[in-house]
Amino acid sequence: MTSKGGQGTKHQETLDLGEGKSGLWGALAGLIVAALIAVPLSAAFAFATHPHSQQLFGGRLEEASAGGYQAFWWIVTILLAALPFLVGFGVAKLSARSLVIVGAIVIIFVVLIVILGQLFVF
Repeated sequence: MTSKGGQGTKHQETLDLGEGKSGLWGALAGLIVAALIAVPLSAAFAFATHPHSQQLFGGRLEEASAGGYQAFWWIVTILLAALPFLVGFGVAKLSARSLVIVGAIVIIFVVLIVILGQLFVF
């Protein structure tokens, strides 16, 4: 194409395969997380809806009130149900560096929770 000045303008397009695909990667990550937490989610829901399941846990959980026990399991159920959506949103919207930082923080918290659980519960 030429313009009035006689100079040619070049129109060049590049093919970016990753453009617009972050939403799909987020959906895939959310689906994978949903598959991984399906059993813990159903167990938490079962514990929240059946108050007699408190007797399955000996020791400190057995001494808790029925309302506190159910509230705890409902909170766990809601957090587990929200996890696939949060992971999918994070993968779709955050940069690679931000994902690594968030992942490292989550791993550190999980390790600390497991260590503290071993020290104080068992």
